[in-house]
Parts: sequence; structure tokens; C-alpha cells
Amino acid sequence: MKMFPLLMVPLLLASCGGGGFGGTSVSSSPAVLNVSGWDPKERQVSGERYSQHDVSALKRNGARGLIARSAKGPLLDDKFGDFLISTDRQGLLMGAYHFVTMDQDPAAQADAFVDRVRSTARSRGVSQRKILLVGDFDTKSSPDRLVRFIQRVEQRTGVTPVTYLENSDRLRASLSAASPNQKSVIRRSPYWIALYGPGGTERTMMTSGPLTPDRLMEQYGIWDDWALWQYGGVVWQNGRSTPKHYDTGSWRSPRYFGNMAHPMERNVFKGSDGDLQSFWNRHGWAWW
Repeated sequence: MKMFPLLMVPLLLASCGGGGFGGTSVSSSPAVLNVSGWDPKERQVSGERYSQHDVSALKRNGARGLIARSAKGPLLDDKFGDFLISTDRQGLLMGAYHFVTMDQDPAAQADAFVDRVRSTARSRGVSQRKILLVGDFDTKSSPDRLVRFIQRVEQRTGVTPVTYLENSDRLRASLSAASPNQKSVIRRSPYWIALYGPGGTERTMMTSGPLTPDRLMEQYGIWDDWALWQYGGVVWQNGRSTPKHYDTGSWRSPRYFGNMAHPMERNVFKGSDGDLQSFWNRHGWAWW
């Protein structure tokens, strides 16, 4: 894959975070953003703007890749094509995710996902670069549903998709009780963590301290490591989009991404820029 030069990151971003968990920090780890039809959220502070048609400001703020939602179950995301082509135009790494709903067969949703990514990339004239594939699973999902989605994507594309999991006690209990065969399939799908804080509903009420990415991963009893960490999310509170982000004495992050005026869903990749390129190459699909 084409190697992209390192980008200058604003001082606000670079000033936050030390070595952090597993060597990750906001300042030293490659930044990957995820978007959907809900983006961009409202403008909340002074700074740069972006839209589904122009993501150049995200690149200027240090983003290496952008992962856009293709669909939620049968409901297509109407901004997917625009985000995909604007990401390609900026030379950022391209990704797509499908929210796997409980009302349809996961293998059928995998087929729809693959077809949607290919048809959109072709119709919008996206350059021949690999697109990372991701399955985003409902908190009520079972191990079997993950396995069926993963295996079907592998059958259709020859690559293993990334697995994104929301946090819930039910999901952790279900996956930790998966069979050895189910775990072996799920394990080959890189784990994308969603963890915005060390306490509250994300703590799992452990007496030995706050929840960290490594400890959350261990509760599933599947993966030996995690690949991406969504440390910053957005929740709807009091009539506005409220940024929610992991920010403690051990691992710090800013409220907004660089000098962006909109709240965003933000991630760090566990590794170097070169590692990120290799990761995208392994789990990205040559859709053409």
C-alpha cells in the first residue's frame, strides 16, 4: 500500500497523553476516526469544520484513516458514499463498517455489506486502494452471530473483518462463554474496543481498580491483544451532542479532536504508522 507522510498535529492534541496503556497515547498513536450519517455533529467551539464532502480538516488535524458506516441492518447510511470518496480524495486510509442488527441473519447482512461497499466504491469512482471492513455488533449479539458474519465476509472477500463491540455485561458474558471453536474464529478478527471512561457503566464494578482497555479485553477471554481503541465518543444529552472521552491521570485525551469545532468519535491504533499501514493491508479488501 502507498505510505503516507507523517502529518503535523496541533499542539492541543500533542500535549495530551503519555506512554499510556500498551504504549498508546493520543499524541503518539495513529489517529483513526469513525463517522456515520449523524456526522458532522453540531458546531460547538471555534475551529475547523468538516462535512461528508470535505474531510481535509480531519487530515490537517492528524487523522490517518476514516471509517464510515455503510448501513445499520437494512437501513443504508445516505452519507456513506460521500464520506468514502472524500476520504479517498484526501489520501486517507478508507474503512467501512456495518452495524449488525438483531432482526436479520448476520450472514445475509455480511453479503449486503460487501455488495454495498463494492457498488458504492465503483459508482463513486474510488481509487483502487483497499477498504478496511468492520462488523459493529449489537450488545445482544451471540457468539454464533459474530462467527456467521465474520466467516461470510471472509468467504466473500478473502479478508477477516475487524470486530467492534459496544460494552455491556450481557455481551461480555455471552462471548466469554463461547465454545473453543467459536473463539478461534472470533479471535482472528482484530478487536476494536469502545471504552470512554474508567468508571460508571463501563467499570463492571471490579474492586481492583478502574477499567482499562487491557482489562476489558481480558473479560472476553478471546483476544490476546486489541488493535483499535475508541476512547472518544459522542452521546446525546440535554438537546446537544456531548463529547465523552477517556481522560484520567493515567491516560489523558482532549475534549475535541485537535482544533475541530465538532464533537467526534475518535480512536487510537495500537502501533506505529507503519503498523497501521500493514494492519489496513491485512484487513482491507481489494474490492475492485
